[in-house]
Order: sequence, then C-alpha cells, then structure tokens
Amino acid sequence: MTEFVYLDHSATTPTDPCVVDAMQPYWTTLFGNPSSLYQAGQAAKQALTDAREKIAAVLNCDPAELIFTSGGTESDNLALRGAALGMRGRGRGEHIVTTAAEHHAVLDVAKALGDEGFEVTLLPVDRYGRVSPEVVFAALRKDTILVSVIYANNEVGSVNPIAEIGAELKRRRILFHVDAVQAPGLLPLDVKALNVDLLSLSAHKFYGPKGIGALYVRRAAPLLPQMLGGSQQNHRRGGTEPVALIVGMAEALRLAEAGREMTVAQLIPLRDSLIQGVLATIPEAELTGHPTDRLPGHSSFTMMRLNGDSILLDLNEVGIAASGGSACTTGQQEPSHVLVAMGVHPDQLMGQMRFVLGKHSTAAEVERLLYHLRALVERHRALIPDMRA
Repeated sequence: MTEFVYLDHSATTPTDPCVVDAMQPYWTTLFGNPSSLYQAGQAAKQALTDAREKIAAVLNCDPAELIFTSGGTESDNLALRGAALGMRGRGRGEHIVTTAAEHHAVLDVAKALGDEGFEVTLLPVDRYGRVSPEVVFAALRKDTILVSVIYANNEVGSVNPIAEIGAELKRRRILFHVDAVQAPGLLPLDVKALNVDLLSLSAHKFYGPKGIGALYVRRAAPLLPQMLGGSQQNHRRGGTEPVALIVGMAEALRLAEAGREMTVAQLIPLRDSLIQGVLATIPEAELTGHPTDRLPGHSSFTMMRLNGDSILLDLNEVGIAASGGSACTTGQQEPSHVLVAMGVHPDQLMGQMRFVLGKHSTAAEVERLLYHLRALVERHRALIPDMRA
C-alpha cells in the first residue's frame, strides 16, 4: 500500500512523541499510587498537582476546579447528570435545555434524565447545524437549571456562539455546560471569557492519549459525583487516578495551546483548498456546516445519489482514511441525527463524508484525496441509474 493519509482528526489523533516521553516515567519508575503516603506515592501526587496546574493555565481556572475522567463521554455524562441532580437537590428546578445536534454523549444522557422526571427541551438548529442565542434564550424558563451546547460540532465542524449564550445564562444564574471535545488547539478555551460553568475535554482529540478526559466545574456549581467508591478528587470522582494518562493529557493540552495560532494559520487555507476542490470538481456535492464559522481543519459534505460508506471503503483501499460522520456511531443504519436536524434533503443523507485535517496534513495529501475522490465518485455514479432521467 502507498503511504497512509489520515484525514479523520475529529475521530482521534496520533499521540505526540513529546507526550509519550512525558508519560513514560509514570508507567515504570514513578508508578506509585498518588493516594499513598510513602515517597513513590507522593511523587505521583506531585505529578497530578503539576498536571492540574498546566491544564488550569490553559483554561484560566483554578486547578481545584478540574475533575479527571475516562474521556469526553464520561465528562459529558458527569456534567449533565451530576449538575442536574445537584440542582434538583437544591430545589432549583428540573428543566434542561440542549440542542438536536449535540453529540450522543449529551443527547442520550438528556433522554435518560427525561425518563427520570426531568423536563428536557431539544432546540432546533439552523441549516449549518448551529443554534442561535435567541433560540436558546426563548426556551429558558424560571425552572431552567442547565443548558448544554456543543462548542464545535464533530460531524459538520460548525462553531456555536458560546460566549454570547453564556453571558446571558450567567446573568440568569443558569448552569451552562459546553462539550468542547473538538476545540483544543483550534479554538480559545478560556472558561471565563466563554462564560461557562462546566466544560468537557478528551485528550485523544488533541494528540494526547486515549482513555483520559477532564471536566471543568466552576467552584460554586453543584455537582453530585457519579463514580462512587473512593475519596479521590475531593470525593467528586472515585477511583485511583491514572497518573501517566493525566500527565500526558496536560502536556498535550499545553502543546496544543502553545501551537494553536500556528496550527490554525496552517489549516484554514488547506481546508479551504480541499473544500473548493470538492465543490468545483464533483457534481452534486454540497458542503455541510457553516462555510466560515467552522473548525480550521474540518470539511464535510453530502453527495447526491451516493453511499458515502462505499466511497470511504474504496478510499481506504488506496490508503486514505476518512469517515462519514461521528466515529461513535460508525456502522449505524440510521442517517446522521445532525444532518436530519439541519434539514438536509433525504436523498443526500447517505452520501455523508467528512475529511478532517490535522497539524501534520499537507497540500500533497489534499491533492491525493481529490484525485482519488473524483475518480471514485465518477465510478460509483456510473453504476447507479439516475432515477430522474
């Protein structure tokens, strides 16, 4: 096979070699349990303290406001369930607001909370997959306790106006959770500027290790723990902390933020050339998501009269890795809930394809994709009769 081209950076990213080096001692010589009192345990505890400070510096928060989790899914679960139950316990209300284009790690929890007696409002999104502040504000009630809005959509790349929404929610003293899993290294993460109370992260989306995530929780926000059985992390998430993974996450986030401006400057023209190349040469291809207010390396399309998965499998045969949407729903038979929420025409739903560039992507890789994609689309369409004829 020719050299592998990876164009699925919204699904996962390769771990940075500097991150691997930072983690290495904590797998071997510095392996102590951070809850232990002896020297090896205290060395591990100090590593956790240092990691918290690194992450807090990027988020502009207090290190004590961070909870380490197993990844973005757990962070979203803990945020919604923990905050909802905490607010219910204070008698503040039981109304939750989120959007129809969230990741399933939010939508499925919201549905479960609805089954448990909470009232959940799913907001519509526009044709770009974004929710307007006015739509959010119109849904708020006296008993609204929590709003959850994704920062940047993983399937179509559109970026929501988080700071504007958060400012009004802050004024009304309504908790605001943001799934920021796609944002590190690409978008600002200052939680104070964003006006958020809870923010979810997952290390493997920004060149860190899999299996580790974090949840920022503003100090005054009520949050009931969901992982019981230990007093770790101030009783907010039981379980021995995976020191090596946390150290890796902290280093990955530090590197992502330090290189963010350079990465964005590199990715935007590369992304735009990919988008223009697809739209200019492939008939009936349409960009999904906002044309400009989108993640710097993210491009996504629907293509009429095509099965996107079939094209993607053929791209894999020529050494190009891409996806049809969320990696968490690969193989599903139902069309993307995000595209449905955006009002995409039914004839286009199965032709979904996503090509997401990363910091190591090159113009030559984009050209290689365009060359093979054009040929494959032409071949597949030749095999499908045009029902409009």
